[in-house]
Amino acid sequence: MTRSGDLVYTDSWDGSINRVSGTQIQQRFKLLGMKSNTKIETLITPKGWRPHGVSSTSSGDLLAIMDSDDEKETKVVRYSGPVEKESIQYDDQGKPLYTTGGFANKRSLSENKNLDICVADLGARAVTVVSAAGKLRFRYTGRPSTTWKPFEPLGIITDSQGNILISDGSNQCIHIIDKDCHFLHYIDSCDLQLPRGICVDFSDNLFVAELGTGKVKKIQYYK
Repeated sequence: MTRSGDLVYTDSWDGSINRVSGTQIQQRFKLLGMKSNTKIETLITPKGWRPHGVSSTSSGDLLAIMDSDDEKETKVVRYSGPVEKESIQYDDQGKPLYTTGGFANKRSLSENKNLDICVADLGARAVTVVSAAGKLRFRYTGRPSTTWKPFEPLGIITDSQGNILISDGSNQCIHIIDKDCHFLHYIDSCDLQLPRGICVDFSDNLFVAELGTGKVKKIQYYK
């Protein structure tokens, strides 16, 4: 959702980024489909690339993570309207920041309050965080334990404190780290079943979409 209340989403099949006006979104919006008279506006169709995730920023820009049509390259692009303002693809050594893989690799992204761009990269089993200028700040690869399965970052969101929340599908929990990659704690006591998509509201309530149950859980994680 944008700051103005519009719904923006990617369609990986036709390689587009689309918008539904907030005035058309019903309170009882059905996830299985929109009404036939809902107007869908195509905002961006990047040539040679297919977007797989999109996020709205505090400035009103859009951030999109996308793969090349041949699935050999991945980058994050910042858009102001339909205009590309920034492309983030390599670190200072010229190495790719993100893994490739198209539909085989799930990725999501979110902008932090300090304007860092945070990407959950399932193929790398890591969260990659870069500055607004595209400089690598850190990678978070989970907190390994002899009893845990490998880190499986599926969803990511940031909250009003600048903390980063990551859904971990294989370990059925949410990791919370601060803006500098210091681990804070897990949310693992809510019987989560394959947590995937996550978001927070203005009161820092956490909403978790469970792939295992098809339900959305609301969690108050700040006291």
